[in-house]
Amino acid sequence: MMDTNIIQAAIPKFIEGFKVTIWLSLIGIIGALIVGLICSLLQYFKVPIVSKIISAYIELSRNTPLLIQLFFLYYAFPVIGLKLSATFCGFIGLTFLGGSYMSEAFSGGFNGVSNTQIDAGKAIGMSRRQLARYVVFPQGLSLSMPALSANIIFLIKETSIFSVIAIPELTNTALDLIGIYYRSNEYLLMLVIAYAIILIPLSIVLTILERRVRYGSFGN
Repeated sequence: MMDTNIIQAAIPKFIEGFKVTIWLSLIGIIGALIVGLICSLLQYFKVPIVSKIISAYIELSRNTPLLIQLFFLYYAFPVIGLKLSATFCGFIGLTFLGGSYMSEAFSGGFNGVSNTQIDAGKAIGMSRRQLARYVVFPQGLSLSMPALSANIIFLIKETSIFSVIAIPELTNTALDLIGIYYRSNEYLLMLVIAYAIILIPLSIVLTILERRVRYGSFGN
């Protein structure tokens, strides 16, 4: 049986965990979008040497679990004298992982831009920067929206792994309370509800945004 008194008593702690999850997700996703956009543009225009370095970064990031990345940041760096806070490790880890996924999402959109329009831009004397700003980026962003939306949802769910380095987000909060009071049903239910409160409205907003951007660009 569910004990509503236990649920009510835990609400303040879950609110704190909710705030931490939202904050880390927000700054991590913003960081990932910035890193991903820069990497995808550098790869799209095939900047010498740099594009190869970016390809290596993407392969490393996408093929190593976030859990291992966090362990490396939090436990390995202090060995060489660089001690990072758990929160900062979480931000770096989410940005590092998310940047590679966002880069692939942007690249897919940019590569979908018609070569005819690229050639037309070059024909009227556009520089690489102008092509990126006025031709590639607006249309590529529209084509990238489905993948970007999926990645945003993915990264928010990945914050649950932050519990391994004791960041007091939602999952860590639930696990701590279960360890103290041994009431798994109540706290796991609250955890599910908390993530649903974040993810379901966000999914709806991203779907609406995706449709608006696509219709605005192509007039469908």
